[in-house]
Formats: sequence, C-alpha cells, structure tokens
Amino acid sequence: MNIFTPIIKNATPALLTIGMWMLAFTFVTNAAQLQISATPIEQYQGKAIGEKVGDLIWRGGLDLDGPELFGGVSGFTFLENDNWVMVTDRGRFFSGQLIYENGSPSELINTQISPITNSKGNPLPSNFSRDAEGVETIFRNGRPTAIRVSFENLTRVADFSINNNRPVGPARELALPHWLAHLRTNKSLESVCIAPPASPIAGSTLLITEGLINDEGDYSGWLIGNRDRGEISLNRQRGFNPTDCAFLANGDLLVLERGTGFFTFTMQVRQIAATDVKPGAVMEGDIILRGSGGDIDNMEALAIRTAKDGSTRIVIMSDDNFNDWERTLLLEFELPQ
Repeated sequence: MNIFTPIIKNATPALLTIGMWMLAFTFVTNAAQLQISATPIEQYQGKAIGEKVGDLIWRGGLDLDGPELFGGVSGFTFLENDNWVMVTDRGRFFSGQLIYENGSPSELINTQISPITNSKGNPLPSNFSRDAEGVETIFRNGRPTAIRVSFENLTRVADFSINNNRPVGPARELALPHWLAHLRTNKSLESVCIAPPASPIAGSTLLITEGLINDEGDYSGWLIGNRDRGEISLNRQRGFNPTDCAFLANGDLLVLERGTGFFTFTMQVRQIAATDVKPGAVMEGDIILRGSGGDIDNMEALAIRTAKDGSTRIVIMSDDNFNDWERTLLLEFELPQ
C-alpha cells in the first residue's frame, strides 16, 4: 500500500528522455533487462557493519536506483543461491541475483522486469488488479518450485511457476474465505508467508491484513493449511501497521511493521514464537529491531536468507512510491545464534 500519494518523476525536454518518460506509463508486456545502480550503506543508527543494533547485527545495505520503471517494491523473497523475486504495487515482477562482498550486500545483477499476469497469462488489466503486496517462495524437497503472491484492492492470492529463477506463466488463484476474498480496499492483504518444516503448522500459509481490525482491536489474519486453517490475528501496536512477514527456519515468525511520525517513517520487526502461530491465536511477540528517520524509508518488504557462513540474514526493503523524496533501500541484518 502507498502510504503517501505517488508523485511521478518529471521528465526533461530531451526527446530521448521523453521517450523513456512515456515508457514509464506504458505497462510492461514482455520481460526486459534492467540496469540497477547500488550505493553501499555502511552505517545504521550510527553503528558500523558488524555491530549490534537492537537484537540483531548490522550487515550493510544498498540504496538502489534504476530506470523509471524500477520502484514500488512491496514484496521480496529469496529463491536459492541468492536469486530473488520482488513484486510491485504496479503489477510487475523484478527478478535477479544479489551479490555480496565481504559478507555485505554489494550489487544486484541480471535484473529483469516482467508483468504479473492473470489466469489467462495476460498482463493484469488495471491498476485495481495490479496491486501486489507480498510474495513468498514455495519450496518442495528443499528446492524452490513456485512463488505465492498476495494482492490488495482486488484481494486475492495466486501462485506462479518459476523457470530459471524467473516467475513465469499464468496465475493460479487460491481459495480464500468469503470475508477476505470480497475485500475491495488498499488495506486488505499486505503479507503472505509459508511455515517451514520445523513449524508446528508446517506448510501452512499465513495471511495478515494491513488495516482490517477485528472486534478485539487486532489485525485480522487467516491460515490456509490442510490441518491448520482458520482465523488468526496480530496484536495491534499503536502507530504501526504490518507490511510483511517471514518465517525463520525454526518456525518462529518475523513481522515487519511500518509507521510515520514527525514527517518521517518508523518501522519495527517483531519475532513471534513458533508455538504462538496457530488458528485462533492472537500473535504478539517481541520487538527485535526498530528504525526511524534517515536510516530507513517506507519499509514494506521482508525476506530471510541463509548466508554462506550459515548465519540467518534478515533483509528489509522499502517502497519509494515512485517519489523523488523516497528511496528504494535494501537493509540486511544478522540474527545471532
């Protein structure tokens, strides 16, 4: 969800630039390569790479920039070998590989843009249907086989195949409960994540809404699983809305939340015990990371990766809303063992 009204970047009078400006308003119908520049971020809250921040260890970040079509990142997931897929709230997939130097993010390579498609394999027809907000990788026998995407406005969840680490093919929609499937708001489905084998609800998909408050004053959610199915909720913390979720390998759940204050963004990450994620539960957890001001931006995406040294890394990304005054940031932290 865009927390502020998007402002499209102005074009210059140069003819070539005008052509690129027009392209920004033309929906992508075929896959295309993108060149993304990455400026390293070495400090977070005044701490150097390798120092502790909250309950985590700061491992560096990137300030990303690219053509007009690059931006609006609202969901992020890793496949394998540091290949990744992002979704945007304008109905696009980005995919590529994240390169590291000395254990810190260095650059994005082989970046490709392609349209998110409908069940017939055609690009989504309207902005109302394009608002993808969350993405998660589906693993079978330890290998990525598909991705699962959540949408708001035209609320739904759909799976897409993977070929050569790229999302391909038509959407395959999942069945949702009536109260969720018929929501028509940009505060509906913001987060989707799938419980790992170590979880008590292994294989189940967790959906969390951004602004749907239940009778108890908490954020409404839903579990989709063969055995574990039904309502679940997230304890509401004043000033924050959930924007993404991801499971750790041990079954614990991480929830990214965003807020605003004094003309700046705020964010926090909560860790919820695996045993507290089940039908009928009100999830609460403990805050393991906070951020505000220039260290962060409009943080919307959360992903987990395992580094070459075996450590667990938490990657958080921001949605620039295609505004000149917002940034696409990629921030990485290590979860101590």
